[in-house]
Amino acid sequence: MTDALLPPLIQQMMAPEFYPHPVKEPIQLVQTHISYVLLTGDYAYKVKKPINFGFLDFSTLAQRQHFCAEELRLNQRGAAELYLDVLPITAAGEQFQLNGAGEAVEYTVKMQQFPQSSLFTELFDRGELTEDLLVQLAHVLARFHAQAATSDYIRSFGSIAKIRAAIDENYEQTEQYIGGPQTQQQFDETRQYTDRLFAEQQSLFASRVAHNWIRECHGDVHLRNIALWHHKILLFDCIEFNEPFRFVDVMFDIAYIIMDLDARSRPDLSNRFLNAYIEQMGDWEGLQVLPLYLSRQSYVRAKVTSFLLSDPSVPDAAKQEATATAARYYRLAWEYTQPQPGRLLLMAGLSGAGKSTVARYLAKHLHAIHIRSDAVRKHLAGVTLDARGNADLYTPEMTQKTYDRLLHLGITLAAQGYTVILDAKYDRQPLRQSVIAQAQAHQLPLQILHCTAPLAVMQERLQQRQNDVSDATADLLPQQSMAEFAPAEQPLVLTLDTTQDLEPQLKQRVF
Repeated sequence: MTDALLPPLIQQMMAPEFYPHPVKEPIQLVQTHISYVLLTGDYAYKVKKPINFGFLDFSTLAQRQHFCAEELRLNQRGAAELYLDVLPITAAGEQFQLNGAGEAVEYTVKMQQFPQSSLFTELFDRGELTEDLLVQLAHVLARFHAQAATSDYIRSFGSIAKIRAAIDENYEQTEQYIGGPQTQQQFDETRQYTDRLFAEQQSLFASRVAHNWIRECHGDVHLRNIALWHHKILLFDCIEFNEPFRFVDVMFDIAYIIMDLDARSRPDLSNRFLNAYIEQMGDWEGLQVLPLYLSRQSYVRAKVTSFLLSDPSVPDAAKQEATATAARYYRLAWEYTQPQPGRLLLMAGLSGAGKSTVARYLAKHLHAIHIRSDAVRKHLAGVTLDARGNADLYTPEMTQKTYDRLLHLGITLAAQGYTVILDAKYDRQPLRQSVIAQAQAHQLPLQILHCTAPLAVMQERLQQRQNDVSDATADLLPQQSMAEFAPAEQPLVLTLDTTQDLEPQLKQRVF
């Protein structure tokens, strides 16, 4: 759009004299389908377009004022450093004035401008989006969700009727692209999965509501809406204009990030993020609905890209690229719904034997769910993961509760098609036997990985351990011992020397 075709207000906002502060010339204009964003150097100003798309209504000045205020309020939860103010724009004749006297004719959100190079998408492209950074993101998002509001009204959006309405609409809007970027088989099987899930898992969705996992979330937390700025992770540009997009299951939110990484062929990174987030929240049950939301996010990305194919103004070359991109997302949406064989891996060994290190290595390579007993124990007791537990945390009763929950989670998730690693000492035969019996009853493959290391090595590891969920210390080692593996267990056991290279030890029986 040339400057002459822009609204008079936006034309004036592209002039340096419009602003009461120095600007970097030329002022850049970024347009989306719903807003104008003016980049002035230190600050950015967003003006909402007077439009009504049904799911979004900015058609009146009052609506635009309201949603500017909502954008400021909601985004200060995850990016207070970026969202500064809502300012009125007044008019005197044909001249507009920012924050002037008199009656407002428009409103703008004033934001701190930051470099595009700080976006997580840019970090990924430069090879700088590391596992450690994704673990930090998991902690940031877990705190965001833990503090997010919920209420009877918000929880009502967790009903199957409301969840499936948007998903069914996606299918209806994309039927015309079958035979193009999407195959008939993919369409049919993806839809059959969601229909079956909603029909057969009503109690699961009711449980998500009952346990307060439907919250006022971000609603659009993909990698391009996350930035690392001044050494702090910021979650910005959340959904302010549509409650059904924002009042969602926390699994809906994290599915954006996981899908983004999977689509970029980095399931190792998505797995690290997922395990770190789930451990912080203690919401392992949420993994049962995660495939639904992963498929949904990928399908929406495919749908929006497909719409370009129906636009006569889009050049043929761009349509060819859009077809390939949409096809990739349709396929990923379908893949998330396909059944997978579940399995259980049981870690065993004394404190400091390297169980968690091996489990993290396996989770990365097998895309497994890694459940640590130390985290389970603290969630059961209502103790924060970074706090040191007292003696009450380690009573025989609490230990039994911990292992019972590990067993429940392991069987539930493996039966859903996950590879699950139960990371605990499992130093007593009765504890292991419970898992073996349940795995056999559910026809789930099971392996026991017995981690070993010299005593001096285990002591040194425990002495050097910092900022870890485990409370184990070196002085506890003399009190610990491993019960012998019974003859019936022996075929399931692989003993690992954790002071040696893991890959050749695991290659034959685990990978």
